[in-house]
Amino acid sequence: MKAGIVGLPNVGKSTLFNCLSNAKAQSANFPFCTIEPNIGVVNVPDSRLKKLEELVNPERVMPATVEIVDIAGLVKGASKGEGLGNKFLANIRETDAVIHVLRCFDNDNIVHVDESVDPVRDKGTIDVELQLKDLEAIEKRLEKVKKAARTGDKASQKELEVLLKVAAGLEGFNSVRAIELTEDEQEYLKPLQLLTSKPILYVCNVDDESAASGNAYVEAVREEIKGEDAEIIILAVGTEADISELEDYEERKEFLQDMGLEEAGAAVLIRAAYKLLNLQTYFTAGVKEVRAWTINVGDTAPQAAGVIHTDFEKGFIRAEVIKYEDFVTLGSELKVKEAGKLGVEGKEYIVQDGDMMNFRFNV
Repeated sequence: MKAGIVGLPNVGKSTLFNCLSNAKAQSANFPFCTIEPNIGVVNVPDSRLKKLEELVNPERVMPATVEIVDIAGLVKGASKGEGLGNKFLANIRETDAVIHVLRCFDNDNIVHVDESVDPVRDKGTIDVELQLKDLEAIEKRLEKVKKAARTGDKASQKELEVLLKVAAGLEGFNSVRAIELTEDEQEYLKPLQLLTSKPILYVCNVDDESAASGNAYVEAVREEIKGEDAEIIILAVGTEADISELEDYEERKEFLQDMGLEEAGAAVLIRAAYKLLNLQTYFTAGVKEVRAWTINVGDTAPQAAGVIHTDFEKGFIRAEVIKYEDFVTLGSELKVKEAGKLGVEGKEYIVQDGDMMNFRFNV
């Protein structure tokens, strides 16, 4: 599961990617600095891991991770291949969610492709290119489905209805995620991997003074996305990159306090991206290792076991489950058992975020 960072050239995408991951993407003050997508595997900040480490004292701690892709800047005409558009749009199609970076700061020393700062206009530029590409995909599919629908095929007739509804929405400059669709209707669209159907998080890249509470540019973006099922995060990307370079924890803390922030915005963003991808965490804890495992929200116990090893899922017998809060309150697995708080769950159990699990299996 991966999230792609998109936006116009020169809005701070690669700088953001640099401070999120250990990979150092090239960043420079001109468009098309990024050609190939850079991929970074990023640790998901989770204070629960620190607490488990204190209680268990393991040899090592393994956090959950999320994959972030830095995709080159899109420009007007990308849907028709402008500025290597086809390649970049294909890169977006391969991601599961989108992080859209918008420039929300003034700085005469940093050029803007449209020569002025207007994040709502910039958002519209990207939206239109993605919508046009989606419309192209819908129209191609419509050609095939119309023929099948004429023969009286009921499934094709239903799909035709859905495709026409979505085409009308896209023609009205609406992203697919803003079009009201039932779960059944969405099923017809899944094979098309539509760009504007992907969950999205807007990152407003601001100056230091606006990092804590935003500015007029941020408010304009907030107003613009009201009709979308989308979230917004405010980040001073340049400063976040500086903070990520600091080795000393106290130094970082002091830097953040000066900006009026409790924690680095990058940490907030990574957690938001994790949530955007519909992911959650369960833990395993022992003297060898305390580890956070990544699963989809709604996964069953056998599916969660399969993340460790496919044999665990195939031969699943049961799961022993401790709630994180119970473990922290009581202090050890033994005390949890003595208090009758250890749950024994079967194949139908839906894993909850923060569950501590031990699997019994037989292969």
